[in-house]
Amino acid sequence: MHWCRDPTWTGTLCAAKAPKLLMNGTMAASSHRIKLGPLVAAIDQGTSSTRFLVFNSTTSELLSRHQVEIKQSFPKEGWVEEDPKEILQSVYECMERTCEKLTQLNIDISNIKAIGVTNQRETTIVWDKETGEPLYNAVVWLDLRTQSTVENLISKTPGRNKNHLKHKTGLPISTYFSAVKLRWLMDNVDEVHQAVLSHRAMFGTVDSWLIWCLTGGQSGGVHCTDVTNASRTMLFNIHTMDWDPELCKYFGIPMEILPRVRSSSEIYGLMKSGALSGIPISGCLGDQSAALVGQMCFQDGQAKNTYGTGCFLLRNTGSKPVMSDHGLLTTVAYKLGRDKPACYALEGSVAIAGAVVRWLQDNLGIIASHEELEKLAAAVGTSYGCYFVPAFSGLYAPYWEPSARGIICGLTQFTNKSHLAFAALEAVCFQTKEILDAMNQDSGIPLTQLQVDGGMTSNHLLMQLQADILCIPVVKPSMPETTALGAAMAAGAAEGVSVWSLCPDDLSEVTSEKFEPQINPEESEFRYARWKKAVQRTMNWETTEPLGNGNGEPSIFCSIPLGFYIMGSMVMLVGAKYLAGNT
Repeated sequence: MHWCRDPTWTGTLCAAKAPKLLMNGTMAASSHRIKLGPLVAAIDQGTSSTRFLVFNSTTSELLSRHQVEIKQSFPKEGWVEEDPKEILQSVYECMERTCEKLTQLNIDISNIKAIGVTNQRETTIVWDKETGEPLYNAVVWLDLRTQSTVENLISKTPGRNKNHLKHKTGLPISTYFSAVKLRWLMDNVDEVHQAVLSHRAMFGTVDSWLIWCLTGGQSGGVHCTDVTNASRTMLFNIHTMDWDPELCKYFGIPMEILPRVRSSSEIYGLMKSGALSGIPISGCLGDQSAALVGQMCFQDGQAKNTYGTGCFLLRNTGSKPVMSDHGLLTTVAYKLGRDKPACYALEGSVAIAGAVVRWLQDNLGIIASHEELEKLAAAVGTSYGCYFVPAFSGLYAPYWEPSARGIICGLTQFTNKSHLAFAALEAVCFQTKEILDAMNQDSGIPLTQLQVDGGMTSNHLLMQLQADILCIPVVKPSMPETTALGAAMAAGAAEGVSVWSLCPDDLSEVTSEKFEPQINPEESEFRYARWKKAVQRTMNWETTEPLGNGNGEPSIFCSIPLGFYIMGSMVMLVGAKYLAGNT
């Protein structure tokens, strides 16, 4: 498999693969379009950005791409939202700009035979099928507004068991998944409530919203999702592979607003506008499943870890779902065709990975870019005893503890921003170790190396730290866009398209870079033990229990340390007055 290997690549062909290029990077005039064989495109709609990428289906080479950042809003503490219309517009912009780049390269865009979609999972959108307008912002997967809903649901289960629905869904009851977000929208947004009552509401994750809009919207748009995205809602039965009436009743969700569940590789509909009008949308995978496919993890036991906004470790478990005893999720990995069997995966989900870099940059202002983070951390080479647990959205796997909050501990007067930068990178690696340890315990067969992908893998220090902390090699593909590649593969392999073979014999070796451990296991275990100690300090920090004096006002005695202090002070004052009166 031939990758575009130029490290300075900015969205055009490498010189070795491209037609003759001028010194300024533009293409020499030519009267002939380049014949590259069938091309397949992918929409990669992530939490922080949207990308559109075009691959050569014969070589898997990435030919061109364009990326647009997505704004996030934080209306209240713990709330995370995005504008569905901005998401859609970013897709159109990326498509248009990528097609322009291909034309500049003299590549005929009529060679694009299919489009795949991959997306941030769990993020919840409700829209009006008659007007095509979103009825509220997209509630992002990281959002914590449903914490009280989750606590109430768990309190009503036998034994207050967060895994009450796991036998059907593979998931714990958590703020992470779509059902509780949808329930919140129905209860708290009048426009959503009224649209549901008048049978105008449509629900979907980001894939459903995009496919519906791109295939015509209110003029015949296709309302569908794939099995991987459906399996992240808590409304989907991973055994029957369909929406579950009992689960929908449990959450009070009318089934009529749900999209039709399809396989990950089939023609859903045709593009209805733009330069790519008429091209089939024929692949759909949640982003982590797409990365599993893009990393060619088709065999039972193969695994990959993606470093994006969060961090997600998936291990293929074959055609049967494996339930975790150590805090991992059981999820649908992919179903590559209507008549093909579904494959499952164990997943370890970490909420905050790349998001910690954005926090250091935007909230604290101690770095100007992710490159600066690596530079600062490399300058000291140690956290000097400083540990950072970025539990901004609670703790996901293996704890599933929404009450946890972020903590930085081990600070001294010697600590500076370089140590904090190093601690932030270590935090990503320690969180990965936690979920890898859980996965090894569940499977009984430890991984001997870790395949990685995602935006953060461009940080070489992070990759070396990860190898050191795991004490196994970390293997990074030379072409990091494996999520988009997976969506393109699913689209190109769909029946009726069939320009991409997924047969094992046709899948070539991927060029990669390997990071070997460079510290002894004892040092790694010592640092990990300190990290685990810090994690315990984050627990039960936040609660939705009302704190007050009976009149709705918060009481100073709700804080136990402060209460003791004030009571102690009162006793001392009374005692002092008593002693003064007896002198």
